[in-house]
Amino acid sequence: QVQLVESGGGLVQAGGSLRLSCTASGRTSSSYAMGWFRQAPGKEREFVAAITWSGASTYYSDSVKGGFTISRDNAKNTVYLQIDSLKPEGTALYYCNAADNSAFVRRGFGSWGQGTQVTVSS
Repeated sequence: QVQLVESGGGLVQAGGSLRLSCTASGRTSSSYAMGWFRQAPGKEREFVAAITWSGASTYYSDSVKGGFTISRDNAKNTVYLQIDSLKPEGTALYYCNAADNSAFVRRGFGSWGQGTQVTVSS
């Protein structure tokens, strides 16, 4: 089991940027894919982005293409989500996910963190 802790959220004005981080601990000796989801108030949790263990392949939801960049540093057991040109509709609780492969991540399988809040003011 992998434990995940997200950080980097906050209050930002529209047009601003944030970099979210998610650090894994526990069973980190095995390879695993990681990704990000978000849940806006009154809405279901939705997939945002995923990245393979090697970082060679990345996947993005059609709703967030452009302005979102996922990356990882395996030496730090950390995945990042760079969000640029933030919009008020980007306000949500952003969750990290880790699973055996990117297909599982995109389906929301595997381990979850507690989330980090991103609030975008207009």
